[in-house]
Amino acid sequence: MSRILVTDLDGTLLGGTREERRRLRNALARHPDVTTVFATGRGLASVREILRDPIVPRPRWIIADVGATVVDGADFTPVDPVQEQLRTGWPGPDRVRAALRRFPMLAYQHGIAQDGRCSYHLAPDGLTEELTAAVEALGCTWVYSADRYFDVLPPDASKGNALRALAGKLGWQPDEILVAGDSLNDLSLFRTGAHAVVVAGAEPALLTALAEDPLVHRPGRAGAAGIHAALRNLGWLAPGPDGGPDRRYSLVVAYHRPPLHWNGDSWQPPSSPNGILPTLTSAFADGLPGIWVAALVGGDQAGPPPRPGSPPLSPVPLDAATWHGYFHRACKETLWPVLMSDPGRSVFDGRAWADYRTVNARFAHHIGAQAAPGATVWLHDYNLWLVPGLLRRIRPDLRTGLFHHTPFPAPEVFATLPVAAELRDSLAQLDWAGFHIEEFAEHFRRALAGLTDPPRTGVHPLGIDRPAIEELARRHAPRRVPGAGRVVLSVERLDYAKAPIQKVEAVDLLLARRPELRGRLTFRLVCPPPEPGITAYDTTRRRLERRVAEVNSRWGRESWQPVDYLPGSLSTAEVVDAYLAAEVLWVTSLQDGMNLTAKEFIAARAALPHRDADPGVLVLSRHAGAAAELGEAALLTDPHSPEDLAAVLARALDLSPAERQARMERLSDLLGRERPADWAARIIDTIRGRPVG
Repeated sequence: MSRILVTDLDGTLLGGTREERRRLRNALARHPDVTTVFATGRGLASVREILRDPIVPRPRWIIADVGATVVDGADFTPVDPVQEQLRTGWPGPDRVRAALRRFPMLAYQHGIAQDGRCSYHLAPDGLTEELTAAVEALGCTWVYSADRYFDVLPPDASKGNALRALAGKLGWQPDEILVAGDSLNDLSLFRTGAHAVVVAGAEPALLTALAEDPLVHRPGRAGAAGIHAALRNLGWLAPGPDGGPDRRYSLVVAYHRPPLHWNGDSWQPPSSPNGILPTLTSAFADGLPGIWVAALVGGDQAGPPPRPGSPPLSPVPLDAATWHGYFHRACKETLWPVLMSDPGRSVFDGRAWADYRTVNARFAHHIGAQAAPGATVWLHDYNLWLVPGLLRRIRPDLRTGLFHHTPFPAPEVFATLPVAAELRDSLAQLDWAGFHIEEFAEHFRRALAGLTDPPRTGVHPLGIDRPAIEELARRHAPRRVPGAGRVVLSVERLDYAKAPIQKVEAVDLLLARRPELRGRLTFRLVCPPPEPGITAYDTTRRRLERRVAEVNSRWGRESWQPVDYLPGSLSTAEVVDAYLAAEVLWVTSLQDGMNLTAKEFIAARAALPHRDADPGVLVLSRHAGAAAELGEAALLTDPHSPEDLAAVLARALDLSPAERQARMERLSDLLGRERPADWAARIIDTIRGRPVG
């Protein structure tokens, strides 16, 4: 495979410090398989002057005069018929200058060697329709850049057209080319379909023109350092003494959420006691090698680097507006309802989807920069669905897997997304896709049906850090809350997919049918709010608060309320306390990838000696992934049916102590004892294609 670097000069290859330019020159010298091509607005005489500097890389080919000149870098001879074709229709400099003499705002660049073009200085207010029409009347084209330079060119001349012609002659493919620039006269290079990098400090007009292109790498570094970063991102530079640190990893884990948050004084773990964050944190603490790539938004960017010994975080900085469009809108209002098999709730916003593309592109480029040649990339969840396709383009040497912690919808539901084809094309580039249960894996396979080489799939149910939960349970004796009576517990984030409103309505129905439970039954709903700004969740919260107030008003007494609604987060220890104080854990997800709360409840209750506590009862939604593992020992319920919710809850409350004990013992056996680190290691081996015993 060819590797071609096509770079502008001023502000790009020649930008940055002299040491950064030297580092890039040395890296290219160590990688002769990377061919360097200059693409500049300078004339050849000026390029010759630049090449006297020993730290400027030697170009194999030169595109000069804003694309009107193409020469061999070894001897400066024209590359024909390429150059001849690019200059077709050029009326000559004399005719151009004569035709444009009537525009006094144009200042011809005397003393600048020009060939096949005419270059002027021009203030922004001089770029008028009359001027551009006069150029077009000559049969020419024009380029304006840096709010200063106005170039008149042959009709087919541009840096991009010159690159296409040269690539066609030499047999280069777009995915073998990296273009680099900083000015609007480089825009045509970015339209060739090649890999691309815009260095820091680029012309604002160029950034605006490329704002919707997620494939353009923006390393945040100027000049030669930006090019160097992009080359490493593509894997074109092997790790080694490039004149600076270049640590790269054989394993890159990517999840949109970071494992720590900056609270203004220190880095702290998230308050949620379950989910992928504590699972991956535990796996890294237990020796998982590699780096964790996550977004850093808002106040998290104010903190210093996380302390040594923390999960190894490699942040992707995002501004609040981009995060809002990406997460609040595209993830939660477009994709999430479809994942929950409720496509009627899905709302598509083109601007938000552009943010989703942008964030996925930034993750892909960042992952590419962190990954060693041939590294393994382990992505997590639907938030990064476009990363596999982007990585396949920029780093085809990587082996990429994606684990879905959420359900994967049936193909006909997935197809309701306006962007289904785009997502399908990206997911098709995976080496492996993992799921909690076989049903979701089968949905994925059917959604990608027809591929000649589809991703491998695997079913790997996620567990919990059982020893940690058991230790907390043994240190916390069961405590009944005074006045609460028989406690039914739900611990879940505020989300319509968890069916919190349906549970409140089922409690209302149960109390109407079972008057003996009035004053004796408390439904404790621990429901941490999501981050602000998700419209669908705001609606759920308002409806939930209204129904809680109505049910408590209908059945409550001075010393008792049937629904104890706690709209906040609890620590892991506090959640374990809640598990031990409850008679029933009530999990009623409309759809759920797994539901680790159910597993934590089992671990906490099974850890106690039988004589010390009631074993408790797990009521579990048929639509939670955990039901595939635990269903035979839990009481299964259908959250879509108020009648069933109420009836199964009543049955749970009426179970005999012996049946409770038998069910909990069976649940404990089914739960198993696989550590998060073992689960992670097994999946990583599977992504790499190694046999797993």
